[in-house]
Amino acid sequence: MADALLKLRELRDSMSGAERQIADYLLEHPESAMDLSIHKLAEKTFSSPSTIVRMCDRIGFSGYREFRRSITYELALRKSVREQKYDDISQSDSNEDIIEKITYKNITSLEDTKNLLDADVLQKCVELLRNCRMVLLFGLGASLLVAHDAYLKFLRINKMCVINSDWHSQLLQARNATTEDCAIVISYSGETEEMVACMKALRENSTPIIAITRYSPSTVANLSDYRLYTAATETLFRSGAMASRISQLNVVDILYTAFANQDREKNIEQFAKSYIRKPGTKAHLDGGLL
Repeated sequence: MADALLKLRELRDSMSGAERQIADYLLEHPESAMDLSIHKLAEKTFSSPSTIVRMCDRIGFSGYREFRRSITYELALRKSVREQKYDDISQSDSNEDIIEKITYKNITSLEDTKNLLDADVLQKCVELLRNCRMVLLFGLGASLLVAHDAYLKFLRINKMCVINSDWHSQLLQARNATTEDCAIVISYSGETEEMVACMKALRENSTPIIAITRYSPSTVANLSDYRLYTAATETLFRSGAMASRISQLNVVDILYTAFANQDREKNIEQFAKSYIRKPGTKAHLDGGLL
């Protein structure tokens, strides 16, 4: 079942003024709005039924009826979670409050990301990775840390991959890419200038691109061939890239596991070969992929 409120929230800023007014009303009053017919909702939001239908279509629903059914399902599913909703961090919060709030926001971000991922798109990304000569990884800031995590995972199963820490090296990496490679670009905002420059170079070389980015119209999304969407419920301290980083790492884990699972027996053997035993410990492999 599609996550209607999540998509509504993520795409709100890209909507027209009239559509945004409807979206704001629905996000502020989801329970009461679901009791309204399309005509009553149009009256409440000073809009028209046709504008509501356009808004529903924009976020992936065939009409208001399907959209309303999805929200009703979502509200029922998340009722217990919403009752425990935490506010943003305040200066008066205790350490116990911070533990609860940050953990809640990270869990919510993971749940929302799960609802945005498309299994068919994931499989197409796996096929790209299986058939490519080399995986090229791109990211800056917190996203670069996620790219390094992906690098270590693919390196463990001997999938050729490249990661450079500075932007100039990443740009050269993009300019030297070929059609036989596959790029993974990680950008939460979808508008990181350096990543856009790299992606334009990749497009000139016809290199397939997988983007790990937020569910919202963006330059990164437009330049990519496939998109694995993330969601985030960032706190006041957005510069720390907390929930967004957790979401990106989760998507990398999912992509890597789906990829490794395609050649399970081969990769289990590779795990055994690449396992680095710590001094003073016994070697241990449980036969799993994680």
